[in-house]
Amino acid sequence: MGEHVPVLLDEVIKYLNVLPDGIYVDCTVGGGGHASAILARLGQTGRLVGIDQDDFALEKARQVLAGFPARVDLIKGNFRYLADYLDGLGIEKIHGVLLDLGVSSYQLDEPERGFSYQADAPLDMRMDKKRPLSAQEIVNQWPEEALCKIFQDFGEERWASRIARFIAEERKRKPILTTGQLVEIVKAAIPASARRKGPHPARRTFQALRIAVNDELGALSQVLDVAVRRLAAGGRIVVISFHSLEDRLVKNKFKEAAAACVCPPGTPLCSCGKVPLLRILTRRPVMPGAEEIERNPRSRSACLRAAEKL
Repeated sequence: MGEHVPVLLDEVIKYLNVLPDGIYVDCTVGGGGHASAILARLGQTGRLVGIDQDDFALEKARQVLAGFPARVDLIKGNFRYLADYLDGLGIEKIHGVLLDLGVSSYQLDEPERGFSYQADAPLDMRMDKKRPLSAQEIVNQWPEEALCKIFQDFGEERWASRIARFIAEERKRKPILTTGQLVEIVKAAIPASARRKGPHPARRTFQALRIAVNDELGALSQVLDVAVRRLAAGGRIVVISFHSLEDRLVKNKFKEAAAACVCPPGTPLCSCGKVPLLRILTRRPVMPGAEEIERNPRSRSACLRAAEKL
């Protein structure tokens, strides 16, 4: 298992403003990097809840987080069910919640997981291996129009229709079972002139499939609503995203929760009754500096947003 390097660690701790006796939730506990830093600031009366849907991640977190004085509860599951997990632990309000989105380093470093376009492996991409839907099923069974839509919506891929068409043609000849096969199809679909510059030509396609397989945007929308509801006054929410779709969703959710009256302009008296729930702490997303990017190149696309419960 590769070593997971926590992204924007100092910034996470700064914006979470950890209270020694607080209750904190790391919704993507991963290898325990951020969680360790939170626990180091908690006393014996503090508590950390760590959630991850990846068995490997939880085992790593168990090892890393052993020995801290604060109580640690590790839960295998999807963070979209945060409300259920808190209810099950008898927790009503929390003082901070962290979401470090995207794929962990060790998931990328384990070729058999099928997340990486850099190695040939089974076409999988499930963060939770018990989920029934895999990238292989989507690529081989979904209609061409559906493939085009997810490449457009989740990958923001300019060549979505060509890639979908090339996939549909290739799978008539033989099943597409590996990441290597898919990479070659994508390369064939994208004109050579468009492949000469920019990131790996399959990056957007793989991103789109991963988001679709794991319903990442649906889960993110759901957990943000729950987190805002369950934060105590003064509690903080910190989210690290890795692509524009995630960041746009977080930005809009924070903006919506921070808004007061939403009555149409010119309405003489407020009838909506809406009160702001959050104070946004990051007017613009916080990005890693040159030193962190050099130390951890995978942090390059990270951006952090934070808000405080009113």
